[in-house]
Amino acid sequence: MLSRRKLIKRLSTVPLLSGLAGGAIPFQSALAATGPKVPAPRDLFKELGVRTFINAAGTLTYMTGSLMQDEVLETINYASKEFCMLDELQDKVGEKIAKLVHSEAAVVTSGAFSGMTLGLAGILTGMDLKKVEQLPHLEYTGMKSEVICQKGHDIVYNHALTNTGCKMIMVETVEELEKAINERTALMHFLHIQSDQGKIMHEEWVAIGKKHGIPTSIDIAADVPPVENLWKFNDMGFSFVVVSGGKAMRGPQSAGLLMGKKEIIAAARQHMPPRGFNIGRGMKVNKEEILGMYVALEKFINQDYDKLWRGWETSIALIENTVKSIPGISTKVTVNPLGNHTPTLKISWDVSKTKLEGKDLMEAMRKGNPSIEVGGGGKDAVNVTAWMLKPGQDKIVAARLKEELSKVS
Repeated sequence: MLSRRKLIKRLSTVPLLSGLAGGAIPFQSALAATGPKVPAPRDLFKELGVRTFINAAGTLTYMTGSLMQDEVLETINYASKEFCMLDELQDKVGEKIAKLVHSEAAVVTSGAFSGMTLGLAGILTGMDLKKVEQLPHLEYTGMKSEVICQKGHDIVYNHALTNTGCKMIMVETVEELEKAINERTALMHFLHIQSDQGKIMHEEWVAIGKKHGIPTSIDIAADVPPVENLWKFNDMGFSFVVVSGGKAMRGPQSAGLLMGKKEIIAAARQHMPPRGFNIGRGMKVNKEEILGMYVALEKFINQDYDKLWRGWETSIALIENTVKSIPGISTKVTVNPLGNHTPTLKISWDVSKTKLEGKDLMEAMRKGNPSIEVGGGGKDAVNVTAWMLKPGQDKIVAARLKEELSKVS
């Protein structure tokens, strides 16, 4: 066997080896080149035949919400390398989150929908494990069974509340609300995004609940930004608040926050994994999502919103200026004051003068290269947002819209 000294001496007599392209490369580089190759990342979307697209529509669940921040992904990878006790992690993270959002307590849930179910379940059962096991069967249990909601707030996601076995009672006026409250009333539920469609506003809703000793909840699933909404309704006195984590906060799409009174959050956790005798066992959230949600929340609260807003406005202006010069095209920029508080560009036209309808333009953008999703705006319009665009994609969206709209102008 050659000694190390003899091997080095022999190798020193071979200063260069031929490169693959006819050039010369150092021997060390040649050894590296012949070493194990790192495989290129698999393009699983391509392998599976799944379409990917530029998202100019918004944080929609059926479009998989939003894209996680690098820090969130790094946290998820970090968390995947160690074991911990699930309850201990929820305890520690919940304490941190509660301080950030001005609530007595908080817990990471598998979305805002599950937060509504769990929050109400906690109110119904308290810490009584026998009652926890009985849900959603409320008859003859002594538990309350009704949730009051305004007719203007009646949406499909209220199914999260009826999952507990409760019945929804709809009201319109304060008088109807007062009459609806009885010994069976477990909760008064409020929907922020449609608060303008109800006759009773936030503060009065909370005040009436407190007057009768009835807990109040509010669904703000997609209603950040503005960031202040994360603590505004806790400060206002709602008993519990739910928000999605995989939209504007860019946390895991399957995560959310349940924030509120200590006794409600503690009871809600009796309905969560790792316990398996409850209606919430399937609403599992793992350690990676818990930590990822915590980091996403921190980043969301501490980011420079003025800078972020200027970026959105710049992108929307670029798209607007590109398409509004096309004959027959009208544009308008709006900002929803209640939720998804970002600049939205409405592009409209006179359908009586063209064969183009909103769904046709959406389909053309979807089938183009690259594929682009824009929001529906009715028969004569589409809506475009910029907050889910990657850098440079605003130019691509603008060019493709101009291309398609110019065909029918």
